[in-house]
Amino acid sequence: MANTAIIKDNKFERIWLLAKIEFKLRYYENKLGLLWALIKPLTNLVIYFIAFKLVMKTGTPNFAIYLFSGLIVWEFFVEATIGLTLILQTKKYLYEYSNMSKFEIYLASMISISLGFIFNFLILMIFILFSDIELGVNILYLPMHFAVLFFFSFGIGLILSNIFVMAKDIQQIWPLVSHMMMWMSPIFFLESMLKSGIPFIEYINPMFGIVTSFRDAVMYNKAPDFEILALNILQAILVMVIGLFLLKKIGKKASEIL
Repeated sequence: MANTAIIKDNKFERIWLLAKIEFKLRYYENKLGLLWALIKPLTNLVIYFIAFKLVMKTGTPNFAIYLFSGLIVWEFFVEATIGLTLILQTKKYLYEYSNMSKFEIYLASMISISLGFIFNFLILMIFILFSDIELGVNILYLPMHFAVLFFFSFGIGLILSNIFVMAKDIQQIWPLVSHMMMWMSPIFFLESMLKSGIPFIEYINPMFGIVTSFRDAVMYNKAPDFEILALNILQAILVMVIGLFLLKKIGKKASEIL
């Protein structure tokens, strides 16, 4: 039992260590450091705020916070899925010359990306505290909403990464697909506007429900739509199962193919 506990401790320690190293390499080797985690969503916020609030004159209350809350969720999804796509190639040395499994390497990357998300979320909460938005008990749903986002992004990333081993075109195709998903998610527009234009969109695009649930909890003190939440949970489980299956079948051949 003691040996098993030591092995588990070592596994968690090396995953956490790799996550911290990746996080530091991503940010702390740059002069602006962790601010880079914030610069991208803030830059997008300024661009889209000018386009939708000043030019198109949308009347959405607290539009800057509305926009930022959607952007940080979307940026996490994109960074995770695109970031995981090349792992079997860029981190080949880790699974070939260390005792880390491929899954541990993926998990460490997801944890690293999550650290950046936490930083952005704290900035969002500061914005909210200085606004007229009142936080309520439904904010307690946030860990569950983030878990759905985490595992859905993780599963898609696993699928893309293993497809990349066989078909490198996926690296060009996925940004186009994700860009289409972005415009079908309630990041810039109200959920009601998208639903009126595309009926049942919340069933077609998983990120629609994920973004909506997250924003409802932090901005509107609303409980989630449990039917959509259950669907999003099932979708996250499904893509994780497919991703792990592909990792088992294709991932083991990655070092030979790549």
